[in-house]
Amino acid sequence: MAERLVVVGGDAAGMAAASQARRRRDPDELEIVAFERGHFTSYSACGIPYWISGVVPDRDQLVARDPVTFRERYDIHVRLRHAVTAIDLGRREVFARDLAGGGEVRERFDALVYATGATPVRPEWAGGDIAGVFGVQTLDDGTALLDWLEREPRPRRAVVVGGGYIGVEMAEALLQRGLSVDLVEQADQPMSTVDPDMAELVADAMRGIGIVIRTGLMVTDLRERDGRIAAVDTSAGPIPADVVVLGLGVRPNSALAEAAGLPIGPTGGVRTDRRMRVPGVPGVWAAGDCVETLHRVSGMPVHIPLGTHANKQGRVAGINIGGGYATFPGVIGTSVTKVCDLEVGRTGLRERDALAAGFEFVSVIAESTSRAGYYPGARPMTVKLIAERPGGRLLGAQIVGWSEAAKRIDALAVALWNGMTVDEMTALDLGYAPPYAPVWDPVLIAARKAVDALTTAGRR
Repeated sequence: MAERLVVVGGDAAGMAAASQARRRRDPDELEIVAFERGHFTSYSACGIPYWISGVVPDRDQLVARDPVTFRERYDIHVRLRHAVTAIDLGRREVFARDLAGGGEVRERFDALVYATGATPVRPEWAGGDIAGVFGVQTLDDGTALLDWLEREPRPRRAVVVGGGYIGVEMAEALLQRGLSVDLVEQADQPMSTVDPDMAELVADAMRGIGIVIRTGLMVTDLRERDGRIAAVDTSAGPIPADVVVLGLGVRPNSALAEAAGLPIGPTGGVRTDRRMRVPGVPGVWAAGDCVETLHRVSGMPVHIPLGTHANKQGRVAGINIGGGYATFPGVIGTSVTKVCDLEVGRTGLRERDALAAGFEFVSVIAESTSRAGYYPGARPMTVKLIAERPGGRLLGAQIVGWSEAAKRIDALAVALWNGMTVDEMTALDLGYAPPYAPVWDPVLIAARKAVDALTTAGRR
């Protein structure tokens, strides 16, 4: 009798695990069943803002593999619109509710992959049924938002609540669709993923394209008129709105795991070892936005929900389930985004992260240009480095610039991943040609400035 692998969650981590397990074990050895509560599998949630804006014209372009492909090419059976309601570890069974046809489903398993992703933060004031209020975590969410934007009377005023990646990207997307946009953020800055001095550059760019940024405001309630959103109440008064998009962040979707008795870490994510196994529970694996992982610089457990990590973790789990050997070594938090033409990248620790982890450090900001200054199209670029005292090990980096900025963070991520010092970085053999970089690349200029700061600090 074939063993059975049950996957809970049909997006990046879950289907990567299923696919890798299938590559190593034939269907007569391993049956694979995946449960997905939505209408889609293996899609790019990160692409939703660009679909909303119209840059990506077709929703199907965001779907990497559909259930038919999984069934016909991989012999993986996906049950769409099935919400898993309970996991019985003792009896090795999963219980699910058929959201489309009704009824309950029970499926035994020999191996289980828990890949339920993350759930959006939704405060009490957003808990009602007012039409015109949306999250943007799934393709179903995006479909609902687009339907609303194209319904008469067409919305003209948008309020985005939350200034993280999704909030910033959705503010731009709605602006590109012709709406006026207010972004409301409770903190003193949008883009809290970078330090305040770098976030201010992002805020200035957003204001420059017409987005109204309201920081230091707390949303207290939503107002409706005839069942439709009419305004967002804040600590500074109401803001009129015909559509509201919530971008308040996410939490690990670990409630089902916790109810089943799986270990939960301090971040709220499911705990795993480096092979993505759940400790103390044989045959159970977890991957993706529902797990916590190790930050390679701080050494602390973190929850960083990114598709890059989810795909890698799912791949590791699937290789191990299939009889191979693989490990997930942790994360350093590298990410990039854009606001119109402004590009933002970060990796490693922010200043407050470094302080919380107990590091002594220097931080420097270097101003440069994306290309040789005399070459047409050269634009400003700001690079910030955080280096440990006294040795100079790179702890974190941030870049904000108008062109050729975001992917430069990859060079800094590689340096950080491998424990390089800023002194070592000054000799990096980076590519040079006037259309692509100054003779001293902005990364090298920042590294030199960090070395000077460490030398000055050492004299005190």
